Order: sequence, then structure tokens, then C-alpha cells
Amino acid sequence: MIFSGKIKRFYFVDRLLYFVIIEKSKYIKRKDEKLKSYRKELWVQTRNRRELINITPQVEESLRESGIKEGIILCNAMHITASVFINDNESGLHNDFEKWLEKLAPEKPYSQYKHNGYEDNADAHLKRTIMGREVVVAVTGGRLDFGPWEQIFYGEFDGKRKKRVLVKIIGD
Repeated sequence: MIFSGKIKRFYFVDRLLYFVIIEKSKYIKRKDEKLKSYRKELWVQTRNRRELINITPQVEESLRESGIKEGIILCNAMHITASVFINDNESGLHNDFEKWLEKLAPEKPYSQYKHNGYEDNADAHLKRTIMGREVVVAVTGGRLDFGPWEQIFYGEFDGKRKKRVLVKIIGD
């Protein structure tokens, strides 16, 4: 394997050697130049209590609107019982997520959770914790810099109402 750049640091994790590589930037911003910042809220309405929705097209549209060509994009669920994550857009996998999450944090019986008193959504809080709050994706050449098959998903675990996803893009 050939590395470009200077090795800054290396470390071992599970007996595998990892390198942190610092690469030279293609250009350097002057001190008086500022990065652009763009913010947009995506609204999601689910029909079911739990749904996984591919929001990649809406995030790509936000990126085009921003005019940013190089930078990073942050997408996060703005609700404590929802998630944003990256994975494959494959229905069998989505079904596997549903079954796996339901084994880890079953919705019923509601009485199994101390949180459930006024509400009945303790399982949704746990599922969100497992699936994560946000994703950060590099922006290169005005496009999301994904690996093969990667897509951005909104995971709803206590739905049937409108909720928001924050899209924040920083770059130039």
C-alpha cells in the first residue's frame, strides 16, 4: 500500500496498525477569506411509528442550493427519538435493522421501562441511541464523497408526526 502525505501518528487497535496521514491541501485560504455556511431544515412526516427513509436526494439538493464545492456536511435528527445514519439502500437490510432493534429494545410491554409513565416511547429513545444522532460527510467537487452504496437515512422510532433534520454545510 502506498501512502501520500506525511505520517503524523500511528497506533494499534485490535492488533491492526493504523496511520494518521496528513496530506498537503491543494490550496490554502488566505486569512481574510471566510468559509461559507449553509443551513436548512428538512421536514419528515412518517405514516408509521417506525420508518427508515432515504434522505440522500434532499441532502444532495441542499448541497446544490448551498453552492459549496469543498467542505463538510452535517445531518442530524432534531428529535430525541429519531436518528440519521449512513448505510445501504436495501430493503432486506432495513428489515434486518427493524428486527435487530426490536430484539435489543422491544416496544412492548410498555411496563418494562421506567421512562414509560406519561409516554410510551422508551424503546424509541434506546433505538436512537443505538443508531446514532448524526452523520458527517465530506463534500468534494460539489458532491457527497460517499463510498460504494452509501446513502443517508432518517430513522424514525416514535413517528406519525412531523419532525426535522438539520442539514449544515460548511466549506467553499
